[in-house]
Amino acid sequence: MVEIGKKQVLLVDGDVEKIKKLSLVLEEYGIDVLTAVSSDGVIQKAEALELDMILVGDEVSDSSGAEICSRLRKNPRTQHIPIIMLTGDAQSALFLKGYRVGADDCLHQEVDKEELLGRMDVLWRRGNSSAKSVQKDPQREVAREISKIIDEGLIKPYFQPVYYLNPFRFFGVEILSRPVAGSFFSNTEEMFKAAINHDMYYSLEMICLQKALDVVAVAAKNEQFLFNCSPYLIQHPKFQSIMDVFSRNKIPFNKIILEIKGRTAISDYHVFVRHLSQYRNLGFSLSVDDAGGGYESLKSIALMKPEVIKISAAIVRNVHLEPLKQDLIKFIVTFCRGSNSVMIAEKVECKEEMDMLVALGIDAVQGYYLSRPTDILNIRQMKDLCVDFF
Repeated sequence: MVEIGKKQVLLVDGDVEKIKKLSLVLEEYGIDVLTAVSSDGVIQKAEALELDMILVGDEVSDSSGAEICSRLRKNPRTQHIPIIMLTGDAQSALFLKGYRVGADDCLHQEVDKEELLGRMDVLWRRGNSSAKSVQKDPQREVAREISKIIDEGLIKPYFQPVYYLNPFRFFGVEILSRPVAGSFFSNTEEMFKAAINHDMYYSLEMICLQKALDVVAVAAKNEQFLFNCSPYLIQHPKFQSIMDVFSRNKIPFNKIILEIKGRTAISDYHVFVRHLSQYRNLGFSLSVDDAGGGYESLKSIALMKPEVIKISAAIVRNVHLEPLKQDLIKFIVTFCRGSNSVMIAEKVECKEEMDMLVALGIDAVQGYYLSRPTDILNIRQMKDLCVDFF
């Protein structure tokens, strides 16, 4: 009998009875069995869990075993996991197809259990070279992926409109940058944190900026846009290059609001303030996000004196139900009125939240209730919402 230590294996097949039968075999050997019956379910579990192997059948509800294997191999987050394809036909052509899409081994689904466990054990002993590479030096793999994103421009800009409330009218567009589908990184913040840790933040931010401007310069260069950036970029010795990028794309400086995100700390306040003054002298406006989110946000507001102040999503959420949040927003409204700053409430997700924000005197809003971020910049459609909404 093959000796197998504690392992976690994902079984993938559209036939529930096959899964039950194979699960009993594997569990007999002490293997922890998970199951999936759809392609998206496979990818989600493979990305989220520490799997030791995936056994893939011929078909699932929405895909073939070969297609799933191909997706797993192309995904940087799952490509290291050993895969065995189990086919309903022992034809060599089907086995060859399995190997071509990246399977480590191919077997007939009625294979003797001792042979199956033996083949699984061989793969674990031999080890997958990709998995070994990641395990030996995971940070090197992360650095490689960041470099790939920068070198190949694997960033996609998304656009979310912002609207004045009284009267309801178009304010501008916030530009968000996300890694392309299938990226090594599951979300934007994870990607930026990795770039900071590997000293590639400046290059990544510049790629994000250029990708966004490639769209804006063609579709709507005379509208108002909020570009996310960090203190790191503002105080960087090459800060002049940001202005140069806008100039090359013929984007008017007075249409640009630089939204300072709290991804990095301000390391040199003197340089930071000096550079901000130079941006302002050229016509740029400034925005600070996460107002009400803590001491650092208040410190940033006092330091930068921004033209736009964004209220923390944590305060906006369920504001219609929580009097304390309402009182906090009233305080921010009073502050902004005194400093002539525009107040924008982020991530408004329902009518009740928006109605309360109107009553509290907020200037502008953005969020899923009005419009989700989209990778297509259609200013006319965004402005038409002003007519359709009321």
